[in-house]
Amino acid sequence: MLLQANRTVQPVVSLESRTVSVQSARVILLAGPSGSGKSYVARQTGLPVLCLDDFYKEGTDPTLPRVNEMADWESPLSWDAQVAMTAVTQLAETGRTEIPVYDISLSARIGTRPFQLDGAPLFIAEGIFAAELVQACTQAGVLADALALHRPRTVTFARRLVRDLAEHRKPPMVLVRRGLRLWREDASVLGRQCELGCRPTTAAALQRRARLLLTAASRKPV
Repeated sequence: MLLQANRTVQPVVSLESRTVSVQSARVILLAGPSGSGKSYVARQTGLPVLCLDDFYKEGTDPTLPRVNEMADWESPLSWDAQVAMTAVTQLAETGRTEIPVYDISLSARIGTRPFQLDGAPLFIAEGIFAAELVQACTQAGVLADALALHRPRTVTFARRLVRDLAEHRKPPMVLVRRGLRLWREDASVLGRQCELGCRPTTAAALQRRARLLLTAASRKPV
């Protein structure tokens, strides 16, 4: 969960979890500050990648946390952790699930789409709130590893701003102000994700870890 200046830390999201009875795959949870390159690095592994940002709540949801009358998209309470966890466990059990299609510029879900592993014994679930699922995935017996991508915060700031402007996620000045705030909080974000059970990693280290886990999973039933 992300830390905001002059705000109290939100409690860890409490999730109901159950042990997966018949396991098809396990998950690598990949957290990291916004803009750190999680999606790109995850795709470079060649593993199926579940984008956890698709599980944001609707902008009109009355439970959406707000700061200064604006939606607080950096709070884990702006994200539907239970639905995300259900998707992860369905993938682990059956290799397929249905996920929302989220339009960040509209702050709304605009549909759903099928997501399947096509027989892969390992997949990555990446997003800024991935660390929120560490405990539940551990209890369900589906966790292969939990990592948090770490880059120099100036690199992260630049990557995030270029991405958000290119995708027209929000008005430019909103994105600049948000980017500067997150730049200041980068170390706190990573620290919090590690407190929730993630280990800091580089892009190269993630690639090596994914290959090792995939090799091990291919040698024996998951």
